[in-house]
Amino acid sequence: MVNAKRGLGKGLGALIPETSVLTGGRTIVNIDVSKIVTNPRQPREDFPTATLQELADSIKAQGIAQPVLARQRGEKYELVAGERRWRAAKLAGLKLIPAIIKDFSDEESLEMSLVENLQREDLNPIEEAEGYQRLLKEFKLTQAEIAKRVGKDRSTVANALRILELPKEIQAALRKRQLNVGHARPLLSLQNPEAQLAIFREILKKNLNVRDVETLIHGAPERMAVRKRKKRHTKNEELNDLVELLTVHLGTKVSIYGTIKRGRIQIEYYSKEDLERLIELITGGEKLI
Repeated sequence: MVNAKRGLGKGLGALIPETSVLTGGRTIVNIDVSKIVTNPRQPREDFPTATLQELADSIKAQGIAQPVLARQRGEKYELVAGERRWRAAKLAGLKLIPAIIKDFSDEESLEMSLVENLQREDLNPIEEAEGYQRLLKEFKLTQAEIAKRVGKDRSTVANALRILELPKEIQAALRKRQLNVGHARPLLSLQNPEAQLAIFREILKKNLNVRDVETLIHGAPERMAVRKRKKRHTKNEELNDLVELLTVHLGTKVSIYGTIKRGRIQIEYYSKEDLERLIELITGGEKLI
C-alpha cells in the first residue's frame, strides 16, 4: 500500500487533477504528459517508430485501455511501467494520460519495469535476454522464479539467456532484427566463436533460412565446410512446413521421415546441455536426466 505521507504528500496532492478516479482500490489520475519523465533504469532501448505509430492510431480511435504506472519525483512523475503507451500518447497528441501513482523504491521500480517489458511480445531477443539476466543478477531470482513472474516456461527463459553467449557482432544483428532467434540458436551448438561468426556471415551474405543454417552446421560444425543442401526426406509440403516449425521451436535440426499419416521424427542435439534443454522444452520444464 502507498504510504500516505510519502505517496500523497503536498506535492502530489497539488498535482492530482479533480478528475481522478478510484477503482479497484487504486487511484487512477489523469496526468499531463509533459510532467512525466522516463525511467533512467528502463531496460528497453528500442521503440520502433512504425509500431509506435500503430499504437498512437489505436489510442486516437479507442483511447488508452491500460494506465501507465509511475512514482512521484518532485514536481514530475517518473515512469515505472508503460513508456511505450506514454510515447504513443504523445505521438497521438494527447495532453493527459491515465496513470496509477505508487511509491516504489528504486529496486521495485526496476523489477516492475523489467517484468512489464518481458511480458511483451515485441522485444528483440537481446532485450529479452538482458532483462532476464538483470533479474538473475540484480534480484537473485532463479530461472524458475523469473518464468513464473513473466508467465513463460523456464525453458523459454533458459534458451533466451543462452543467446548472450554468442559473439557481440551476432548479438548486434539480433538487436537490429537482421537475424532471428531461429537462425541464432543453431549457432550455439558451435563451441568456437570464430566458427559461429563464419556461419553468421554466411547467413547474411546468402540470406540463408533456418533450414539452410542447420544443414550448414550439421555433421561437421567446427570444420566450417559449406555443404550442398541435403534433400528433404519427403516432397510433401505439409511435412516440410512442420520441419521448419519444429526446427524454429526447438532450435535444432529436425527431420521427419514418412508421410502425414505415419512416420518418425528425428531431433538432433550436440551436447549434454543441449539434450537437457530439449527435454525440458518438450516436457514443459520437467528434468529427466
